[in-house]
Amino acid sequence: MNMENESLKANQFFSSENNLLSESLRIYDFPALIENMKHSQSWSKGKLDAMILLRSPNKQIVLTVLHEGTEINSFQSNDSVTFQIIEGKLMFQSADKLLTLYKGQLLTLHEHISYCLTTDEDTALLFTLEIGALQRAEN
Repeated sequence: MNMENESLKANQFFSSENNLLSESLRIYDFPALIENMKHSQSWSKGKLDAMILLRSPNKQIVLTVLHEGTEINSFQSNDSVTFQIIEGKLMFQSADKLLTLYKGQLLTLHEHISYCLTTDEDTALLFTLEIGALQRAEN
């Protein structure tokens, strides 16, 4: 078996163009994407910026960049939601938990709860929503 080793240019945000990568296999350059998002019009107006990296019937992965001082109140209504901190830090608060997530950490929720996310510095995170995960696990 002959397998080529290909390298990607660091200035590409994502690549699906070369012959080893396809629509089903993408590589994302998070530092370049985050830098680009922080220079967008919505970011300069104080809004959060988000980019959908994957959208399928069962899963959605979103890269989100939040400003310092952002507060998001939400309800986890999907089967699973995951927050992975790429840059900065994020405070997670539910009725019975208060956690601080730092760069490189990941939090997964598998229950339907209300929560609040806050930042005290600019923060980039991957937000993954999965629908039907619990049902598939039970079968």
